[in-house]
Amino acid sequence: MNLPNALTGLRIFLVPVLVVVLLTRSRSEGGLFLGVAIFGVAVLTDYLDGYFARRRNQVTRVGILLDPLADKLLTAAAFLSMVEMGLVPAWMVMIILGRELAVTGLRNVAAGRGILIGASTLGKGKMVAQVVAIFLLLLSRPFPPLHLPSLVVLWVVVLVTVASGIDYFVRFWRDVLGVSTAARSGPRS
Repeated sequence: MNLPNALTGLRIFLVPVLVVVLLTRSRSEGGLFLGVAIFGVAVLTDYLDGYFARRRNQVTRVGILLDPLADKLLTAAAFLSMVEMGLVPAWMVMIILGRELAVTGLRNVAAGRGILIGASTLGKGKMVAQVVAIFLLLLSRPFPPLHLPSLVVLWVVVLVTVASGIDYFVRFWRDVLGVSTAARSGPRS
């Protein structure tokens, strides 16, 4: 156990706390702001675990596998809570969660074959867009002018989610299954 992995563990621990606060306390502004603060602390642990892992040269296989899982748990919990709160359409959340489950499955299959599929630039961009969308959506309840920008960012999240999911499937196909585009197309006549 090192500091980066402990921070990832803290993020996982904060997931049920976030859900309880959002679903039981969000009717009041104080409870909603507490939920936003918990989400903010969890996001900060995501940044800090990566920073310390690289700075202290403490990148581990466990961290490489747990960090994206912790991210997925955090964003899934926030999005599902916001569906219950009436802030997000359920169909958009299903697209986001479907991609998360599919990519996690691909990464697990790859890891089982000894291949680690790291986060792509699109995947990192998706995470940033999700975090911004979650903050804006939560804050749009006490600050209604944030409603339209939060919906725009949510659409960006859905589009980037689909694009990054396709990117992971292509990388899995290439790196794990060893299939190139040229090999699949066969001879031309």
